[in-house]
Amino acid sequence: MKNWIIAAALAATPLAGAQAQDAVTPTMSAEARDQLDQVLRGEWRSKDSARDVYRHPAETLAFFDVEPDMTVVEYAPGGGWYSDILAPYLAEKGRFIAVQLPDAEGVPEGYRKNAAAVAAAFPGKLAERTGLSAEGIPSYVGGDLPESLDDAVDRVLVIRMMHNLMRWGVADRELAEWRRVLKPGGMLGIVQHRAKPDASADYANGTKGYLREEDVVDFVQSQGFELVGTSEANANPADSADWENGVWTLPPSLALKDQDRAKYEGIGESDRMTLLFRKRP
Repeated sequence: MKNWIIAAALAATPLAGAQAQDAVTPTMSAEARDQLDQVLRGEWRSKDSARDVYRHPAETLAFFDVEPDMTVVEYAPGGGWYSDILAPYLAEKGRFIAVQLPDAEGVPEGYRKNAAAVAAAFPGKLAERTGLSAEGIPSYVGGDLPESLDDAVDRVLVIRMMHNLMRWGVADRELAEWRRVLKPGGMLGIVQHRAKPDASADYANGTKGYLREEDVVDFVQSQGFELVGTSEANANPADSADWENGVWTLPPSLALKDQDRAKYEGIGESDRMTLLFRKRP
């Protein structure tokens, strides 16, 4: 897996975004869009909503065609920025499932050591913020999803995390599990910091947070998925994607702190690819 770029180039079909977009046109219902808009205005998002201008949750979830009666896995939800949208949106008719980073070789020791504790604590923290019941929020460690979820999930969403999975050498392992739990024809939605097409392999290997779009598409397709659509909802042409300190130079991390802060805040968050894949039979 360490040589994922080479393997993907040999094993996968070529990037064909225009053809893929013809294959599936996301059609979020008007009722679902209204419900999502209400969630986005929720008072529990009073601080998070400032990032909507960079992360475009309404457009992103509409593109991923996430309906409120679906079963949706959010992989590596971190602090829960998207969880605070998805869990309330799915609470009445659907099911939200959080899946934390795996306790697997290659993953940094800090994440591995705390994997079970993070999974156990996540529902309570999410419930405290949103007012939902923690008992209704399943939370698992990656690689340990129960067999009861096999072929039961409508969507798996992976937001700004593929770079870590690839640089840690566990992306193929996790993709296999996502494929296992997705329903026949279920969808995988990915948002990822995007390197320039001509970025060097050394820069775009995940260590700087950026990946080349073609590499991601080729790799995911080599793991039993097919690309069905791409979106520019999270594009940011102002991001040159060549920062010495990687994507963390930009907001919200601002790795250089006050050095050129106004410049980086003016650029905003990273340029991001938004990709939708379907599980192949």
